[in-house]
Amino acid sequence: MTSTGPATQPPAPGTPLEPGTDTAALVDRLFAAVLGTLDVQTVYLGDRLGYYRALADGGPQTSAELAARCGTAERYTREWLEQQAVTGFLTAADPPSDPGDPRQRRFALPDAAVEPFTDQLSPNHLLPLARFLVGVGKHVDALAEAHRTGGGVSWADLGDDVRQAQAAANRPLFLGALGRDHLPSLPEVDRVLRAGGRVADVGCGEGWSAIGIALAYPAATVDGYDVDLPSVEAARRNAAEAGVGERVRFEVADAATVGRDGTYDLVTAFECIHDLPRPVDVLAAMRRLAGEDGHVLVMDERVAETFGAPGDDVERLMYGYSVMCCLADGLSSRPSVGTGTVMRPAVLRGYAREAGFTDVEVLPIADDFFRFYRLVG
Repeated sequence: MTSTGPATQPPAPGTPLEPGTDTAALVDRLFAAVLGTLDVQTVYLGDRLGYYRALADGGPQTSAELAARCGTAERYTREWLEQQAVTGFLTAADPPSDPGDPRQRRFALPDAAVEPFTDQLSPNHLLPLARFLVGVGKHVDALAEAHRTGGGVSWADLGDDVRQAQAAANRPLFLGALGRDHLPSLPEVDRVLRAGGRVADVGCGEGWSAIGIALAYPAATVDGYDVDLPSVEAARRNAAEAGVGERVRFEVADAATVGRDGTYDLVTAFECIHDLPRPVDVLAAMRRLAGEDGHVLVMDERVAETFGAPGDDVERLMYGYSVMCCLADGLSSRPSVGTGTVMRPAVLRGYAREAGFTDVEVLPIADDFFRFYRLVG
């Protein structure tokens, strides 16, 4: 859409605005972003209220039928259904007997949409990203104040939506490719885990990484550490429900203070180092926990090795995360290095060497969003 003449083709995402760029093209791109934002917000409602799951389980339904199934008001439910059909996520069909009555219109979740909207273990399940964006949006006033003062907005301040969305976003990877493909591709790590190795999972969040390791390696035991009490409580519930509660233990603790030096065969930190105010202290603790013979693995964002503008979609996503969440969380505790989500390999290498490691090896593990590192020495 443009308000300044005939519609033009908007620039591709990430395309720089060259001198002389038609303003209308930028307007079109921003308007498309507004439509996408509205889709994200309505998708969040559909997830939170159980609409998608009810449509997947119950088949085509009228607004009254879906409202009764989900315990919502029919008029609100009808408006949501119509919006979802208009935006193309649902299909809608009027009954031949009364094609003009919106109350008789039946809405359905297409087969192609079932996985993205309802399958929590699928890599294509993107609803957690919608929940994350709505969750951080609730704290934009605090974020704006942090920009003015240099303060922060902590993970605890961000609340349940952000915490749970982050855990849900990584759950398919941790319960799938991590134990099925990624760890088995590292022969020394795979061997020690199959032999019943001990694992320390630093910054474990709601526990899916620790649980995924335990499920993939039935002889292994895992200790998860995190400073966030609600995350640890959720992790304990998740482990019990997954049937690994006897081999996976979670503790509220700053990993830098854990005094179990040299007792672990593998020490991991999955997508958390960039959030830490003092990453060097935690990496030094991981080195102590692994001792001389243990392995230390870090998974963090697969951002470009150097800054460049414009960036690709992963770079754009990670900078968005950083501006809206991770940098403010890292700066909520002082002193803080203020890493932010976009932690490039050279930055991690510098932290690791300061922590006592001799080098950082980038592992040949293929993943669209994450880079895996082995810390050496």
